[in-house]
Amino acid sequence: MMTESRTRPLLELLVRVSREVATALDLRTVLQRLLFAALQYVGGERGSIVVMDDNGKPVDATIVYGRQFHDHTTQQLRETVEKGLAGWVVQNRQPALVPDTSRDDRWLRRADDAADKSGPKSAICVPLVARDKLVGVLTLVHPVPNSFNEEHMNLMQAIADQASIAVLNARLYTETQRTARIYSALAEGAAAINTSLEMPDVLRRILTQTMQALQVETVALALLDNKDDLVFHAAAGNNSGSITGQRIRAGQALAGVVVKDKYGLIIPNTRLDSRFTEEDKLNGLDMRALAIAPIQAHGKVIGVLEAINPTTGTFDPDALVVMSGLGSLAGSTIENAALFERLQKAHQHYRQLFEDSVDMILITDWNGKVLEANREAVKLSGYSLVELHQITIDQLHEVNWNKTGLNFETLKNGKGCQYESGILRQDGTSLPIEVYARRVEYDSTDGIQWIMKDISARKELDALRDDMTSMIFHDLRSPLGNIVSSLEMMSSLMPTEDDTLTSMLTIAKNSTGRIQRLVNSLLDINRLESGQQIVDQNSINPVDLVRESLHDVAPSANARQQNIQNKATGVLPLIWVDQDMIYRVFVNLVENAIKFTPVNGHIEVGAQTTTDGAFVKFWVKDTGTGIPTADQDRIFEKFTRLRGKNRAGGLGVGLAFCKLAVNGHGGEIWVESEVDKGTTFWLTLPVSKKHTTGQLKRVTGRLTFKPDKK
Repeated sequence: MMTESRTRPLLELLVRVSREVATALDLRTVLQRLLFAALQYVGGERGSIVVMDDNGKPVDATIVYGRQFHDHTTQQLRETVEKGLAGWVVQNRQPALVPDTSRDDRWLRRADDAADKSGPKSAICVPLVARDKLVGVLTLVHPVPNSFNEEHMNLMQAIADQASIAVLNARLYTETQRTARIYSALAEGAAAINTSLEMPDVLRRILTQTMQALQVETVALALLDNKDDLVFHAAAGNNSGSITGQRIRAGQALAGVVVKDKYGLIIPNTRLDSRFTEEDKLNGLDMRALAIAPIQAHGKVIGVLEAINPTTGTFDPDALVVMSGLGSLAGSTIENAALFERLQKAHQHYRQLFEDSVDMILITDWNGKVLEANREAVKLSGYSLVELHQITIDQLHEVNWNKTGLNFETLKNGKGCQYESGILRQDGTSLPIEVYARRVEYDSTDGIQWIMKDISARKELDALRDDMTSMIFHDLRSPLGNIVSSLEMMSSLMPTEDDTLTSMLTIAKNSTGRIQRLVNSLLDINRLESGQQIVDQNSINPVDLVRESLHDVAPSANARQQNIQNKATGVLPLIWVDQDMIYRVFVNLVENAIKFTPVNGHIEVGAQTTTDGAFVKFWVKDTGTGIPTADQDRIFEKFTRLRGKNRAGGLGVGLAFCKLAVNGHGGEIWVESEVDKGTTFWLTLPVSKKHTTGQLKRVTGRLTFKPDKK
């Protein structure tokens, strides 16, 4: 136990050391005072202190020989903490006493340690620990072996413990000051660089701020072109006039390395650095020192910034940090300037399209007041431009508030909408239009764009089609029924042994059956579109339904030598459907597959229960021509037929009927297809929750449902 006579002087010593190091915040000053105090109170000829950051890397050091301070290099610092006695102390966080350096492997021997020079020595090394963090190592060296003992080491550790907090505070203060200088330089740069969006002015401001922040003679800026070559777009300072336009090939010179690594570099002396080559010289410019930083935008390098020849002779330690920050600022600003140029061009282009559009285009504010209107809007509405500016959009046409949302809430949420309406013209007449509305920013104003297409011709065509449809199922249905009945009667009267007549009668039945299905589908389309519910539903075995559907299309498939594979043969739950309607759905889908599948092609029909057990999922898959992605949504529209080579004809109502019928049953239908690789139609139908069961029967060439007897 230490006696009171020894404790009191030690405490007084530690108080003096604490006062000496605590009265300064500059890191170098604190290190110097601590090192002198250690040499004075412990002894030794020379000493050193290495300061570590939170990651265990050396950030600063002080080396003293006698009363003289010596410079150090980054390499010396690295060797000090990676090897030798200091490295051992860093790894073990324990003090170390070396009575004779020539006999201890922990001592890193240098040329000066030779016997004919300074020879063996005595050394002490202790860790500086503050708040459980290693903040540095303190080393003292005596020129005479065995000069230090355990008491010296304990005293040195006590001094180190007393001064560790001061060293940590000084390091943090230095880091804070350094960060403040960097932020100040970058803040000033950002304030100056971002005051313009004109590209030439932006480049000039970037160069000016770089030159001022780094105090260099010349600065230059290069951007990557579409070949990844660096092309210098701007330069400033001494002899910079001939730099603009120079090119550095992709991956060449130091600038190419910076682009590849996305990290800047500094060449303190170009004459002593082998990495600096002729390709780095800018038109013969005398380059004594060089700093290059990447210009980055959104994580991508778009160019480089070069600073040449600092006026002080050497680059500041923070030069690369400042320059990299300026490079990031420059990247964002250059991207913004380029975007601004594109927006200006796009705005001009939009204005041209706006005026030249064949459709009415209006821009309104969120109150519906018309702000802008193109020539077509003036022409079709009959209002003058001045008159349009004095009305609101709901005065011009009947707004579908269910689509736009009350007070345009749907549009405010960034969603567009589409609906049909009628424009109320100035002369009191009405014109049918299709409206597309969406949120836009126009001339810095947030509002709504209304595109109104005149659909008078389409409405007339729709009316004509409706008339034709009405004619088909009203004027043809009755005589067609008579033909079917006559064929059935002929079938019962005709001799069964006459194969020729039987074959002809079968062809006639199949043909009239197809016409009947078309007429019934047209009638169903009208009913379902008008909102009528499907009421004639029963519990049907889907396996029977698929089998009977394939039976009726088999002649068409055989004629084209196509193979139809039925995979709907397992045990499936009953489905709750109008059997005649869904039968026609399957026939339509399989006939479509036959029509668009080449000779000798393959068609597959299948079914399975969905995972939740609520539906049966069917598919009809072919190896035909496929459907382009752009057409896959519209093929279910009425009277839609795909155009193109080898496209079969038709009215274009089959798939429209399928969609209405499946949706009317509470199911879904969709298509998956790839051009030249085939098409698959999928549909789901609800599983029956009723107990009525029965069988599909073929009576006089038609399918009928016969319930089981109870």
